Amino acid sequence: MISESCNKMNPNKLLIDVGSTYFKLSADGELEQHFRNFNKSIFDDLNDKCKQIIQQFAPENIYICSSANGGLSTLIIGLTKSFSVKYATNIALNSGINIIDTILYQDIEKAIVPSDLIDVVIIVGGIDSKSNAFGEPLYKYLSQINYSNVVYVGNMQDASQVKSNIPNLTVLPNIIDDRLHIIEEDLRTYLTNLYQQDIEGKEDIKDLYQITKNQIFSTPYIVNRTLPLIDAKFSVVNPFILLDVGGATTDIHYSKDLVIDNLVTENEFDRLVFKKLGVYKSRESLVFVARKNEFVGELLMHLNVTENIFDEHTEKATRILMQLAIFLVLYKMSHCRPSYINLKLLAINSIVLTGGITKVLNQEEAEDIISFFYKKILTSAHRPVAVLDTEYAIWTLGSGIRLEDHKHEGEA
Repeated sequence: MISESCNKMNPNKLLIDVGSTYFKLSADGELEQHFRNFNKSIFDDLNDKCKQIIQQFAPENIYICSSANGGLSTLIIGLTKSFSVKYATNIALNSGINIIDTILYQDIEKAIVPSDLIDVVIIVGGIDSKSNAFGEPLYKYLSQINYSNVVYVGNMQDASQVKSNIPNLTVLPNIIDDRLHIIEEDLRTYLTNLYQQDIEGKEDIKDLYQITKNQIFSTPYIVNRTLPLIDAKFSVVNPFILLDVGGATTDIHYSKDLVIDNLVTENEFDRLVFKKLGVYKSRESLVFVARKNEFVGELLMHLNVTENIFDEHTEKATRILMQLAIFLVLYKMSHCRPSYINLKLLAINSIVLTGGITKVLNQEEAEDIISFFYKKILTSAHRPVAVLDTEYAIWTLGSGIRLEDHKHEGEA
């Protein structure tokens, strides 16, 4: 069990997490949660429920994070699957971005044009010593798409030509160096800032600056900052992964040492945000993904239910969906899905569960689904221990800590 004292490293600070279904507050080691009233704005609802505690803290001592926006969507256009598309996909996913599609430039004239608004298009490919990688097919395709942002991170010799043909293009350094290593910092920062701007651009979130003078961060970013601290404070056996199963998304946080595909990255821990695997706001998409999975029928039999459970809106149905979210994320990280980053799941000793799932599943139910996955999908008797953040408090470890303080504590 996660200790109630986890916020004592942040004395005299009020930490607030705005989730898709709950407000979470932490101060002086005490935690409280409030179910959101969706008929009110976030600011009004938070004030109605928590005004008394908020008034006890100065704005500079109030730290807020949010996962209420559910992430951004991106389309990646690249030259090769093995380098440009793979590298851009890795950076985008670890920046909290939801990838709707990837297109090889050689196939772009046959590619389907998405009808929905795309938050950001990433164009990538080639090393800086090469040129003439992109041309008219790219410009024609982009003219048919409705997008908000477009960024070029391909070879620098083509950058000026591409920029002259694509309005409002942002050009960043190539993410592929001449040794075919990944250079991620510039694109990661750009995407993280877009994610941040999306959070802050929401009217409900912007209102929260009335009570804080600090930047409002995304919750996945904050949780990722806690990972170097978890095993030193709680009963977690390395190596571990952390699953944050909530109402709008399911996020997975992991050490880069667990990645099978040996990408050269600068970060010790990374994360993926699955926008379509939330249990409340993303319920329909979670059910859709579950119905398409070839193993879910057998899983439902194991849980003694039928597909009719998908049509129910009961406590039992919510519990089943939470278990499905665990299974589907592990499945997407396994060898069964080569299009996603694969993790060394047999090397994992602990799976930490946080988010709304901790209010629904107990230890036995979580370990049952983990056991089913390892036996059925990995054909292994290995069983990582499930560690439940029953106080829903892990996010408080990374909230309200300056980056330099966090680095120091992580090295201690």
